[in-house]
Parts: sequence; C-alpha cells; structure tokens
Amino acid sequence: MLTDYRPEARPTAVALRSSQIREVANAGMGKPGLLPFWFGEPDEATPPYIRQAAVQAIQEGDTFYVQTLGMPVLRESLSAYLTALHGAIGQDRIAISSSGTSALAVAMQALVGPGDRVVAVTPLWPNLVEMPKVLGAQVHTVALDFTARGWALDLQKLLDALTPDTRALLVNAPNNPTGWCMTASEQKALLEHCRARGIWIVSDDVYERLYYQDNCAPSFLDLTDEQDRHVSCNSFSKAWLMTGWRLGWVVAPPALLPEIGKLIEFSTTCAPPFVQRAGVAALAQGETTIAHTVARLRRGRDHLRASLASVPGVEQAAAAPGAMYNFFRIEGVRDSLDFCKRLVAETGLGLAPGIAFGPEGEGYLRWCYASSPERIDDAIVRLAGFLANARLPH
Repeated sequence: MLTDYRPEARPTAVALRSSQIREVANAGMGKPGLLPFWFGEPDEATPPYIRQAAVQAIQEGDTFYVQTLGMPVLRESLSAYLTALHGAIGQDRIAISSSGTSALAVAMQALVGPGDRVVAVTPLWPNLVEMPKVLGAQVHTVALDFTARGWALDLQKLLDALTPDTRALLVNAPNNPTGWCMTASEQKALLEHCRARGIWIVSDDVYERLYYQDNCAPSFLDLTDEQDRHVSCNSFSKAWLMTGWRLGWVVAPPALLPEIGKLIEFSTTCAPPFVQRAGVAALAQGETTIAHTVARLRRGRDHLRASLASVPGVEQAAAAPGAMYNFFRIEGVRDSLDFCKRLVAETGLGLAPGIAFGPEGEGYLRWCYASSPERIDDAIVRLAGFLANARLPH
C-alpha cells in the first residue's frame, strides 16, 4: 500500500519550461493603458469575408464531425494554393489540423521518441523546442549569430551538428524571434546532407508569406518531393489574421499521412467544419489580405527600427527579411525576464523576454511590430523614459 502518495506529473512534463512570455503577459494583463507587444499577432481583426464564411456555415448547421484529415474542399484548396507557390503538391500529402501548434505536435509525435536526437536552430519559439522533449527526445541547439548585417546561420556549424544518429532537424524560417530567413542555397545544402543520413527535416513555415523580398520566403517545399523525409507545418494565423481560429495544416510524404491522421484522431478528432469553411474563404480571396498585411508589417518594421535607433543603449541587427519581430538588446540587460516584468509593471509596456526563446536569447527582447506607428511611438516614449531612470549594470 502506498504510504507517500503525491499527485505528481511524470518527470518529463515537470521538466518542461513554461512560457516566460506568458509569465510577463500574466503580470501585465488588465493594467490600465497597457501597450502589449509581447505576442506574435497583428492587432487587426480577421477580415469580414473570412468571418462571414464561418457564420454562414454555422447558420447552415455545419457543426458536425468531418473527415479527420480535413474537409476535401479545404484540402483541394490548399493543394492548389501550395502548388502555385512551390510546385505540385497533391492533397494526398495534406492534413488539416486544429492550429499550426497542433500540426507541429502531431509531426513530432509521428517522428520522434525517447532518446532520439533532435537538432534545432535557435533562438526559437519555445513551444517548438519543448515538443520533442515531451516525447522524451534530446534537443541539441545550434545558435544563429547576431551581426550588424542581420541574424545569420553558420551553415557548417549546423551541418556538423547533424550527425548520422540525428533523427530530425527543426527549422523555423522566417524565424520567430529574429526574423532570420534561410537562403535557397542553405536549404539545398541541408537537404542533401539530411538525405544522405536519413534525417527528417521539420519546417515551421508559418511566416513564409510574411517575407519582404518576394511573394514567399525560400522553402524546402521548393526542393523536396513526396519521397523526401520532410514535413512542413503551417497555419492560417499570421498571414490571414486568423490567430484565434486555430487552423493549420501539415504537408508530409503520402506514406506518413495515415499516421498523421491517427494522431489527429487521438488528439482533436478533426478541425471544426465552420473554421475549415473560413479557411476555404481565406484561400479563395486572401491574397489582398496578405499583401495588405505584409505592407503594414514592413512599415511597422522600418518605423520601429528607426525609433529604437534614437534610444540610447539599444543595439539591433539589420532589418530582418521576414516575420514580424525585432529581436534586439539593450546595454546592461542581463536578466530579460526581470527587465520585462519591471517594464510592464512600471510603464505598462509589454515586450517578450529573450530568455523565453532559449539561453541563446538571454539579454535580448522581442518586439512584435504588427501595430500602428502611433502605438509604436507611444511605446518608444515609455521605453526611453524607463531606461533613463532604470539602474542597469554596465
């Protein structure tokens, strides 16, 4: 009989790091006059044509279970959309998920297990680093370099880390939090290296359309075929202003799709049909929305960079080519979590601490610039005032 009963989670779950972005946000939410820039979402609501598609589906009673891999109409629409961007991608490679986060989770569940070696390019959104750990995998990181020319990858360093016993490589490019993008030549070198060693590539492509140099960022989907060990995970959240809808997708080899389907069934069963109908509308009419979003983000990026340049002690990299973040540092900031908590408590300005993105991010701050210039200007005044009175080590 148990004499020392304690309701404890398994050690793997206990060891996971909680979101330090949420820790700061929880400390500041509800504060009068709050200016939050900590989460990665635009401050505009989902366009009416997307909302109306969901409302119409609900009014028509489209509220029942649908196919686990997704409604055929949405998979067909995604196949056409992805084929236009990357070349032929059939719906036999596409599964619909309840969010991009869920897409990444089921991809990890399908590919890695206890003791597997996983390599991730960091700094990185914390969820993606922790997901393999939930499954008992060991995550090894290769850090980007902070340079005046922008965040950069030491390709040889990454290739050296991808040893034959590596199960999977995790890449998010355009990257959260740095905005770094991988070049097509880097992707080609990595793909050849991973092909030769049987290493899976899992790419988080949620920001691929939030790219300031072309219609779409370079993608492994441009180089791979259906036989390659590559899984692309994506979401409607960012480009179509649909963060709260929780709708994503997976592109995988056809041979992997049945397993992806089983894992979706065992976790969420299927994405809600009325949400999927909204996704169909987004794909059918959304290019104007994406163009508007990218143009607005470019203005926000450039305005924030220019404004931060006027604040003493701020050091930032060159303008990022993608995503929606400025990942910068301030002279004297050693504990980014404490700094962000003080900043929101004393000024009502909410930024994300760099430590949330791994130890490589300590000392940095992430600012989501998906906002108006006026709100950014108000925030800069608060930051400059705080720094003028703060006691930071030098």
